[in-house]
Amino acid sequence: MIRLNSFPATALGIILFLFIGFNGEQTQADVPKNWKQEAEPRIRAIYERGEYNGKKFNAEWLPDSSGYITREKRPQDNQPVEYLYDVQSGERTEVATNEAGKSDRDPLRSPDGKNILEFRERQLFVRNLGTSQRTQLTKRPENREIWYRQPVWSPDGERVLFIESDETDVKLRPTLEPTDPSYPEVRNCRFARVGETIANLRVGVVDLAGSDIQWLPIVVPAEGFYLGQVDWAGNSEEVLVETFSRFRDKREFLLVDLNSSEVKSLYQESNEAWAIGSQQTSSGLIWIRDGQNFIVITEKDGWRHAYLYSRDGQEVALLTPGEYDIIERAVVDQSEEWFYFYASPENATQKYLYRVPLDGSGTLERVTPNDQPGTHKYEFSPNTKWAFHTWSTFDSPPQVELVELPDHRHVRILEDNHKLREKAEKIITQPTEFLQLDIEDGITLDAWMIKPRGFDPTKKYPVFVYVYSEPYSQTVLDEWGAGQSHFNRVVADQGYLVVSIDSRGTPSPKGAAWRRSIFGSLGPISTEEQAAGLKELGRIRPFVDLSRVGIWGWSGGGSNTLNAMFREPDLYDVGIAVVPKPQPHLYNAWFQEIYMRTREVNPEGYERSAPINFAEGLQGKLLIMTGSGETNTHIQIIEGLVDRLIELGKPFDYMVYPNRDHGLREGKGTQTHVRMLILRYLLENLPSGPQ
Repeated sequence: MIRLNSFPATALGIILFLFIGFNGEQTQADVPKNWKQEAEPRIRAIYERGEYNGKKFNAEWLPDSSGYITREKRPQDNQPVEYLYDVQSGERTEVATNEAGKSDRDPLRSPDGKNILEFRERQLFVRNLGTSQRTQLTKRPENREIWYRQPVWSPDGERVLFIESDETDVKLRPTLEPTDPSYPEVRNCRFARVGETIANLRVGVVDLAGSDIQWLPIVVPAEGFYLGQVDWAGNSEEVLVETFSRFRDKREFLLVDLNSSEVKSLYQESNEAWAIGSQQTSSGLIWIRDGQNFIVITEKDGWRHAYLYSRDGQEVALLTPGEYDIIERAVVDQSEEWFYFYASPENATQKYLYRVPLDGSGTLERVTPNDQPGTHKYEFSPNTKWAFHTWSTFDSPPQVELVELPDHRHVRILEDNHKLREKAEKIITQPTEFLQLDIEDGITLDAWMIKPRGFDPTKKYPVFVYVYSEPYSQTVLDEWGAGQSHFNRVVADQGYLVVSIDSRGTPSPKGAAWRRSIFGSLGPISTEEQAAGLKELGRIRPFVDLSRVGIWGWSGGGSNTLNAMFREPDLYDVGIAVVPKPQPHLYNAWFQEIYMRTREVNPEGYERSAPINFAEGLQGKLLIMTGSGETNTHIQIIEGLVDRLIELGKPFDYMVYPNRDHGLREGKGTQTHVRMLILRYLLENLPSGPQ
């Protein structure tokens, strides 16, 4: 087998040609003459200069919420300085660095500000900032591969809580380091594959003398477990530890008394699929009312809701009743007793700020104005009376304003991104269409469609699908930059309808049943529903040409691209799979086991999930892209498919970027080259433009 990463970069084009030449049926489409001149400057602007990224507003609230600190350049001499803004008047005052009364948010600094935690040679130390004296807190054995992480100061500043991760028994995976081209070095990295040994975790507490470590008496199952929130429980005598079972089908909050070593269960839940997903949106609890109550997020009733519990673990109230999901928690107004969170009960592609009272009445209030559709984010002042509010849509760049809550009174614009807005108005000649695709059986899929410049609805256009459709993220979001929209617009302007569809299993706020429908086997449902959604789009939009269809995706989207090409060959003509995982049993345990367990307990699920098992179905043009330095979807996961396609005599194209990782970013010009290759391959194999 030819391995592209064993050749110099100059040979890659020749090798690609050899693969293409093997395809006896290869015919090149009529490629627009000026496509490169039109596309490359925009792609370079996106990936090399970041011209399409909206400017963010960076500021730090004062502890008393009376103002905020920004770092700007002084107009007179262009020197970086800090300015204090009064939240009410907007009056600006230059202040000396670190003398504006701003909060010290460095979590490694002690509560009294006298000491700071440091990591040196993988050991945890504390350093006195006055004397510079350094004390070692941990003593890692020489023969163990141990790491210390997530140190947290006790409220009284006398002790430090931390997690010990022992990776000694996790298998080593060798990778080549790009040192000498003839004699590259080998680097070994710990990698816990599906079904293999994972890191052993335990939680410790140590005093500032480093003389004694108290290991919490938490029972660790033989197969191992994971940790979520590990923190002090509102005082310096009790520790809160959130545990997840290896398969994430169980989670529990434990309260550990450091004086008695008593371990008490505050809350636990289990689910036959999973109790906590890969995003860990529900992870962690929030202490309120001086630690007498806590709020926990759970999907135990079929929706992601917030529940109020007493400190002894008794359920007090469901705070957010109704058939809608919490997308993300925001903040708790402790003084006025309101729980703020993000949701979008009517539209799963958007995100708004809501609140409910802590009295358990369940009265839902939308805080974000109704005339601002899209996606919203808030950075709250400590007293929750003010916020930096960022708002964008798929076609509109973000703008940032200061608002007063809860009435959402506009105070002033902080960043309007006017230059980017001007650029967007020139680039976006056709508004993006958001659709709902009814694929029967009561299933409706969200989708968006980007139309090309000069779009004529009386003609038919080829379709290029951008797919992810796995549990980690959505692509169909009404937010600037979502779904690789900047690049997909470049593709659309070459004469394609670019479409993305969120099928079941994506983390859409549509209820737990929607998200858990794919449990047991990633791939089959998403492939079926992507195809059904595409056919429905062709039915309701006569300008969609289903005789010319391409598909592309990255990571899990690359896997679903392979599934589409192998399992639905009559629908898809061209596929571009970037860093896919065609053999899921070779992927990492942390992610894959949530949704599919292991091959030992779920052999049929892995059999149905793996694209490699359906490779004989390939009929169209396929390009597989990866990096030889992959640390996520390792190149060996992909090379198994390469071997299988060769064995089957299937023509395909294969591009390996030397020493690049999962994002294919390393090296000058790489990101541009990747996108130009995707676009070129599409243009050469799927005729563009109206017919």
